[in-house]
Amino acid sequence: MTEGPYKLPEGWRWVKLEEVASDIQSGFAFRKKGAEMGEILHVRPYNIGNDGELKLDQQFRIPSTALPEHWSYLYPGDVLFNNTNSVELVGKTALVRTELQAAFSNHITRIRVHLNQCKGEWIALALGALWQRGFFAQRCNKWIGQAGYNTEMLRKTPIPLPPLEEQRRIVARIEELMERIREARHLRQKAREDTERLWQATLFDVFPRPGTALPPGWRWVKLGEVCEIVMGQSPPSETYNQEGEGLPFFQGKSDFEELYPSPRVWCTAPLKIATEGDILISVRAPVGPTNLANIRCCIGRGLAALRVGNELESYWLLFYLRSIEELLATSGTGSTFNAITKKELVALPIPLPPLKEQRRIVAHLEEVEEKVKSLKEGQAQVEAELQRLEQSILNAAFRGEL
Repeated sequence: MTEGPYKLPEGWRWVKLEEVASDIQSGFAFRKKGAEMGEILHVRPYNIGNDGELKLDQQFRIPSTALPEHWSYLYPGDVLFNNTNSVELVGKTALVRTELQAAFSNHITRIRVHLNQCKGEWIALALGALWQRGFFAQRCNKWIGQAGYNTEMLRKTPIPLPPLEEQRRIVARIEELMERIREARHLRQKAREDTERLWQATLFDVFPRPGTALPPGWRWVKLGEVCEIVMGQSPPSETYNQEGEGLPFFQGKSDFEELYPSPRVWCTAPLKIATEGDILISVRAPVGPTNLANIRCCIGRGLAALRVGNELESYWLLFYLRSIEELLATSGTGSTFNAITKKELVALPIPLPPLKEQRRIVAHLEEVEEKVKSLKEGQAQVEAELQRLEQSILNAAFRGEL
């Protein structure tokens, strides 16, 4: 008899996944580069949602000639397990609800169950509950930047198994409760979008669009007239480290947070340096996102540092650039990826009111921004509460307490 981590209700038993699975099959790799797109959907890890559902808005398709011999498509009740991903994503699982003419990658394992013992919905929920509790993150094999939970480990994974009728009852109850949570998440997402629109509308009301008429006392200037522009340059890779030696090295938007960048890499031989108070702007794919340097740092070729002169408040320029971020994203050039040059930055039109007016408007924007931040924090707390509720529902379900 399979031992489990806790005592089960009468009539339940612990089983290894292989005891209730009729088939456990890994998918196959298909190389993207230079590949001909075909008619067969090839499910990838990004198609497995964190909510246990398949997300097919992004699709990769392969020719039918790439299918292994006697390949079986996906059917309702199949369970797709993400066997290879980052540590926190290994083990996420989705249930196939409709028949799909599809294959799946080698980073996914398909599980089919013995229908006289088990429902696919039960296994999908059980594996999903284990993933949420960190079961797979604790036990997976870890490599640099990747982790895996292999087929043999999956076969031995313990599953609490009630009688079939009890499975059906609990699955129906879980889906009813999860639907309510999804509705709450939908409302939270709408509130989040409304909050973001509030901030964007505030910026739009404050800042004129390039080329439009200005209030009395304002004038249009070129960015190069009021800023020193330092384009980033990547130092030799052998000077990088993750031990904190030298200056923090920021390479692009991936290092940005809400306001200040977050150090991940340091450099002992910086070539281009930003100083505290400089505005950092992403100049390569994507063009436009901004942060504020709060420390002296090295910048790579994905960034430029804007050092304001005496006529300009740093936060005035930061807020203005954020108000035209979408415009900047479409203004870049480049055949391989979007980028903006120093020449284009120098010529960028900036509305310039008197310093006193800049400070008044910045104070107003900071007040609105603080309210927006408070709203976002409240929304994040709601999401955390929904996650805890979701976990408590699953914990209760698989202990026979639902």
